[in-house]
Amino acid sequence: MTRTPTIADVARLAGVGKGTASRAISGNGAVAPETLQRVREAVAALNFRPSNAARALSTKRTGMVGIYVHDFAGDFFGPILQAVDGELRGANRHMVAANGCGLGGMGGADDADSRQRALDGIRFLIERECDGVLVVSNALSSEDLDMLWREKAPLVVLNQTSSSRPEHCFSTDHELAGRLAAHALLQQGHRELACISGLQTAPDNALRMAGFHAELAQHGVVIPASRQREGQFSFDGGHAAAQALLAQGLEFSALFCANDTMAMAAIACLSKHGLKVPDQLSVLGFDDSVLARYTTPALSTVRVPSVDMAANGCRFLLNLCYGLSLPVQREFPPEVVWRDSVRPGPHANESTPAVQVKVARKRSPTLKA
Repeated sequence: MTRTPTIADVARLAGVGKGTASRAISGNGAVAPETLQRVREAVAALNFRPSNAARALSTKRTGMVGIYVHDFAGDFFGPILQAVDGELRGANRHMVAANGCGLGGMGGADDADSRQRALDGIRFLIERECDGVLVVSNALSSEDLDMLWREKAPLVVLNQTSSSRPEHCFSTDHELAGRLAAHALLQQGHRELACISGLQTAPDNALRMAGFHAELAQHGVVIPASRQREGQFSFDGGHAAAQALLAQGLEFSALFCANDTMAMAAIACLSKHGLKVPDQLSVLGFDDSVLARYTTPALSTVRVPSVDMAANGCRFLLNLCYGLSLPVQREFPPEVVWRDSVRPGPHANESTPAVQVKVARKRSPTLKA
């Protein structure tokens, strides 16, 4: 039986020491270009495949990075997973993923169950010896994150912030994003509004809705409780919430939905009841998901650069775990993307002042045509 080639065989054929061959193959450490080429040629000639187990023993690293998300499917989580996988492959590392699907929405219908599944999923990744873990979960509190940061693996959080380790968090300014949503509708002449929020226990949703209502209040607009519904960030939730709003009577000219999924479902519900968007009612979404440009009408929305957040959070984690020097961006400003689902409202001729932003760290709003 043919013997499996070893790193020693590669080193011998390339005419270098085992340490040099190991550095050339792993990418950890400086190797002269001509030496690197000889090692690569030896690897190809011998059809050498590095042993992950042996590499882990020698480097104390497995080359695996974990990511926990609520669900593998959907317009929000799917692109995040793809972005992380691309970054890891580019650094010759591999992704191990865990999820907490079946919880009835991004935060879960049962908050305690959702939180426990998130903790279990993250610990699953840590116990599998992942060198680091990325976390995307609305179910975890700041106290939960602090507890996880005290455990073994380095942890980076996406779409959420923490005052204890802000450098490990990659998120947009959700409060400013909510203000931009409000300003976008006011700018188009809408003052009689309705809204469908996500779960109030979700930190990003709480911030964006707080910003949305605060901006409206500064312009003298208050949405009555009868025109506010919670939609759990799902198609079913958005459809049911829109149905409930219509049952109250169409006393509003525009509807804001706290994510695109709910906005799409709301448009479907409105259409089923014979209402035309945007001719009779404008709809504004949030996220700028992949499907937003393909709906009928194409969905106007507030863009949150979730893919950029994921890619840069992953690069930061790669630098942290493996001593790399990948470029890392930390500013992810939201912006309004105008498409076809919002048209001028009854107060279109009234001027609307610029978005009121009182917190100095927040960036100026961006409106994208």
